[in-house]
Amino acid sequence: MKQYNAIKAKYPDALLLFRVGDFYETFGEDAVKTARILNIICTNRNNGSERTELAGFPHHSLNTYLPKLVKAGERVAICDQLEDPKMTKSIVKRGVTELVTPGVALSDEVLQSKSNNFLCAIHFGKKIFGVSFLDVSTGEFLTAQGNSEYIDKLLQNFSPSEVLIPKKNKKDFTHIFGEDFHTFYQEDWVFKQDFAYETLNEHFQTKSLKGFGVEHLEEGIIASGAILHYLAETQHRKLQHITAINRIAEEEYVWMDRFTIRNLELYHSNAANAVTLLDVIDKTISPMGGRLLKRWLALPLKNAEKVKKRHEVVGFLLENPSVLAEIQQNIKKISDLERLISKVATGKVTPREVIQLNHSLEAIIPIKELALKSENEAIKVIGDNLHSCEVLRNKIGESLHEDAPVNILKGNCIAEGFSEELDELRKIAFSGKDYLDNMLKRETETTGISSLKIGSNNVYGYYIEVRNTHKDKVPDSWIRKQTLVNAERYITEELKEYEAKILGAEEKILHLEQQLFSKLVIWMNDYIQPVQQNAQLIAQLDCLCSFAEQAKAENYCKPEIEENHDLHIEEGRHPVIEKQLPIGESYVTNNVTLDRENQQVIMITGPNMSGKSAILRQTALIVLMAQMGSFVPAKAANIGLVDKIFTRVGASDNISMGESTFMVEMNETASILNNISDRSLVLLDEIGRGTSTYDGISIAWAISEYLHEHPAKPKTLFATHYHELNEMCDTFERIKNFNVSVKELKDNVLFLRKLVPGGSEHSFGIHVAKMAGMPQQVLHRANKILKKLEKSHKMEDSSELLKKSAEEEMQLSFFNLDDPILQELKEEVLHIDIDTLTPVEALMKLNEIKRTLVGKEKAKTKA
Repeated sequence: MKQYNAIKAKYPDALLLFRVGDFYETFGEDAVKTARILNIICTNRNNGSERTELAGFPHHSLNTYLPKLVKAGERVAICDQLEDPKMTKSIVKRGVTELVTPGVALSDEVLQSKSNNFLCAIHFGKKIFGVSFLDVSTGEFLTAQGNSEYIDKLLQNFSPSEVLIPKKNKKDFTHIFGEDFHTFYQEDWVFKQDFAYETLNEHFQTKSLKGFGVEHLEEGIIASGAILHYLAETQHRKLQHITAINRIAEEEYVWMDRFTIRNLELYHSNAANAVTLLDVIDKTISPMGGRLLKRWLALPLKNAEKVKKRHEVVGFLLENPSVLAEIQQNIKKISDLERLISKVATGKVTPREVIQLNHSLEAIIPIKELALKSENEAIKVIGDNLHSCEVLRNKIGESLHEDAPVNILKGNCIAEGFSEELDELRKIAFSGKDYLDNMLKRETETTGISSLKIGSNNVYGYYIEVRNTHKDKVPDSWIRKQTLVNAERYITEELKEYEAKILGAEEKILHLEQQLFSKLVIWMNDYIQPVQQNAQLIAQLDCLCSFAEQAKAENYCKPEIEENHDLHIEEGRHPVIEKQLPIGESYVTNNVTLDRENQQVIMITGPNMSGKSAILRQTALIVLMAQMGSFVPAKAANIGLVDKIFTRVGASDNISMGESTFMVEMNETASILNNISDRSLVLLDEIGRGTSTYDGISIAWAISEYLHEHPAKPKTLFATHYHELNEMCDTFERIKNFNVSVKELKDNVLFLRKLVPGGSEHSFGIHVAKMAGMPQQVLHRANKILKKLEKSHKMEDSSELLKKSAEEEMQLSFFNLDDPILQELKEEVLHIDIDTLTPVEALMKLNEIKRTLVGKEKAKTKA
């Protein structure tokens, strides 16, 4: 227990699996926790005056139990016996050989094949944050830096299993990024610039990081250094598969904030059993392809040439179904190349996995040949860059048995003919039957005992058995070993020698096989980069085949990517909703056209349940799918490159942070208005509904006006219940009204889900309540109250008030300096805080004043 306590003191925040004989044991609090997670018995024993809890499992069950502990979010220190107990008379030397944490796991039982398992580190710089992501199971190493919004978006995209943070920034992290992550707090000195540069250069054997294009990312490099330090701390030092560090190039990808990623349900959903976009479009076959598709979805391109290249490949595969089928047939034979070669680097690969790696490399050959013959240039380039790895394949083929075991200790993994010494030893160990037959024949002739038998058991080893009727014929040189009822067993010098030879041979065989396999794995390290390159190219091909497969199955069209600012979608569909429709029901398609000259903002009105949100989301998803290289669910689509997609859809409280639905809504909307660009696509749903009606209408009106008047003129879809906003199209030339049509029946309403020009008058809220199964009594009363309100409501509605107010303004004399309107303008100008006003806001304020004055001038002229 002294030894245990000393080791545990070094790893206070980890569960310590302490090897004792054939078991891994846990003690004290660790035992209580382990027993609960693994559902095993927790016992206790008395150590002198203390009572200690105890829970353990057999050492050979480690691969069964370890993943369960890691999945439960535990850090697990594996403490092994470092010497043979037979070789020491004192307590066996023990030490931690590996620290497994949620972010540092190589076990297939912990990892998900189509998802990366990222370890993340965040450095809190003076002005900006540095972030780094590393998947130790694949060797992918990425870094970036930016403001909190950008880091938050990356955390949403990469979903790290564990986040490393400096101890001093514990509270800052929770305040900015929430409590949804497994975090581990490192000493502050780890996050230092010099230490990070030194750690990274030492790992990559370089003098500077310029070759990776990350030299200027000082904050990002500090985070990356912290990750490598953490791997060393957790006893992971064999990291030859981490061959490069790449920058996440923010300027190359479409910007989507975390609200948009969440609202569009790309690969996560808050709703139970909800289907995400990834679930629908993922037709990839290989694990590498599945992981890359997720990355492409998180980071759509905004480079038109790159997007068009992907579209060309998808189009080519659709036009050549036999090529598509053959490529996919061979991809099916390819295992997880990235993770297999990572296991080679970390020395955790099994003989069977090396054979799997070989089969995977063999399946690449026909793909390479097919790609080189292809008429498509992009596919040809992939074929050209695929490595045939002939030397590696030949070496594995001649070294290992085809049916090599999972565990090297089971033996028989090295192929015959590979090692003369091994073949010789195998001959001795396994051709013993002939030798024993000859010995038996010889001894029978010599002694004249016809019923002699040679056998063996675990206690006495080999023996000669003589029946009692013949025991007087036994030679004096034989030594009696065992007496049975009807027989006696003897051993001879020859038999003893033979036994020693066989037992020695078996031990030597096992040792030699381990030695030869270990040499092979070390030699294979030279092929890490070519195999990783193959994995990346096969992943790309797999994703493009997946796009072609999806386009063929769901009748998607090839989008035209333009350099202009227009967006035209003809008969667009929502890729997820159309898959959820009952059999026989077809999706109602819709056209959407947006540009910066005539139809910049579309105001969509219509009742609940009519499909306003679906139209908003499908527009964003079609743009996103097009720019990630996929075909899209539409009859035709012309898409002017979009550089930012913003959505404010649905309402959600953030009670834990003390924020109401309305506060969350305003936060998200403020984030949109402060970040728009001329290529932005903005989708707003029900803005302002979280507060009182007039407040809500005022806010929704002001936001729409801001978007219309903003110099960037972002393309906007605005779905609203406030029919008063339909009046905006009279004042603002680029705002157009549309509504999602419904058909009123006698006692009901039929949702047609078709977007048509013009505003909508009704909300049909009571009809929706009826569809939801509201009690008849409530519905009847609601109808009564509605009629009463409509009848007795004397006050003008807000749109009338707005129009009336505008008319009154027009009638006032333009040149009268005592004019209240001019006085109001004067007050407004005097109270502007110039120091906090942005240039865009200043221009917009000037435009607002100008429009008021022009309105007055028109009124004067008219008068």
